[in-house]
Amino acid sequence: MTTFVDRVELHVAAGNGGHGCASVHREKFKPLGGPDGGNGGRGGDVILTVDQSVTTLLEYHHSPHRKATNGKPGEGGNRSGKDGQDLVLFVPDGTVVQDKAGNVLADLVGHGTSYVAAQGGRGGLGNAALASARRKAPGFALLGVPGDMQDIVLELKTVADVALVGYPSAGKSSLISVLSAAKPKIADYPFTTLVPNLGVVTAGSTVYTIADVPGLIPGASQGKGLGLEFLRHVERCSVLVHVLDTATLESDRDPVSDLDIIEEELRQYGAGLDKRPRMVVLNKIDVPDGKDLAEMVRPDLEARGYRVFEVSAVAHMGLKELSFALADVVAKARAAKPKEEATRIVIRPKAVDDAGFTVTREEDGLFRVRGEKPERWVRQTDFSNDEAVGYLADRLNRLGVEEQLMKAGARSGDGVAIGPEDNAVVFDWEPTVMAGAEMLGRRGEDHRFEAPRPAAQRRRDKQAERDESEREYDDFDPFEK
Repeated sequence: MTTFVDRVELHVAAGNGGHGCASVHREKFKPLGGPDGGNGGRGGDVILTVDQSVTTLLEYHHSPHRKATNGKPGEGGNRSGKDGQDLVLFVPDGTVVQDKAGNVLADLVGHGTSYVAAQGGRGGLGNAALASARRKAPGFALLGVPGDMQDIVLELKTVADVALVGYPSAGKSSLISVLSAAKPKIADYPFTTLVPNLGVVTAGSTVYTIADVPGLIPGASQGKGLGLEFLRHVERCSVLVHVLDTATLESDRDPVSDLDIIEEELRQYGAGLDKRPRMVVLNKIDVPDGKDLAEMVRPDLEARGYRVFEVSAVAHMGLKELSFALADVVAKARAAKPKEEATRIVIRPKAVDDAGFTVTREEDGLFRVRGEKPERWVRQTDFSNDEAVGYLADRLNRLGVEEQLMKAGARSGDGVAIGPEDNAVVFDWEPTVMAGAEMLGRRGEDHRFEAPRPAAQRRRDKQAERDESEREYDDFDPFEK
């Protein structure tokens, strides 16, 4: 049964925003008291958060589909819908978030670090929020926006100060078991270790983590054996320690050739491993032949610039010197790292000529409109309601979509699509000065809500409407930034 998983594909979906409510206040002697529809609630986000107690991605291997809850729709009486609950997914320290193309979206290192993998949709405005002096009684509300959906890849890269590398059965697991409190599985056959083991070592005032990387054999960097699956766990380490077997029973192997082969695999894998500090541990010197071989190859290794230690994990020989030497190298590596800068807010204003959308003409003559605002407005529109459609047309017109269509060569009756190819709204374009105004008059207003007014009052109201039309109050949206 699989107990350790360090790479999974996760399908996340945020919650949808709740729909706004179109409602009219009614009470005794005031049956049409004005709009009182509440706004819909925001959909829940899907958030990845680092938790030190989580060490594997096994949970997401078995359940790869995760969805946050939806926002509740608004109700009459100016009651807004409840926001959807965020879905927090806890991941191990050192988890890298990628899209399916391999682009890195986030590198989660440090307890509590978070990343919003899918953002919940905003709730739709109720007709009370859409009301203004010009539009006193909207007969429609906006729909909630669907939440984001995304396929992501989670890849775990162990966060450790020291990485033990070497051939299978070189004694890496035995060494980590005596240097720390870790209790890995140990046996006298290759590939006993099938998962990276992590231990904590205390040497004087320095506390550091040490990990062994299983399955390194010739060709590991090209996917042979288990090496490629676990080489990623070496990337974050500060120090590489070659554990060489001085008592191997294989006649075609010796410590120097083993070192050369593992070094070549690390070089081919890349990720800057060739620049990490190195140390060499000659293990199993408790065996007579092993002690002799260690003394024989040590001068050659030191001539290459390696710092060499002769140890025996079984007999606990040379371990103290090794642990303090590793602590010294780790402390220097930590001191050499640049200090993290305080979080800064970077403001990138839009260009003055950025319209927020684009209009392109495709080969089949269709004009396609792309942009965050037009596409969101389309998703929020109830196309079964004429007033809502007219409201959308006016918003697009004020944004400048109609003007850009005319500049792009669009004529009356040409097809216009708003959105991507797989999810677009297509209509025949009819240019107007104020879209739909001739047909709907004072759109979004129910005259039954008003008592007869004197002529002077009507004139003042019309003047107020003209003034507010210039200020475009009817495009107010409290969710807009």
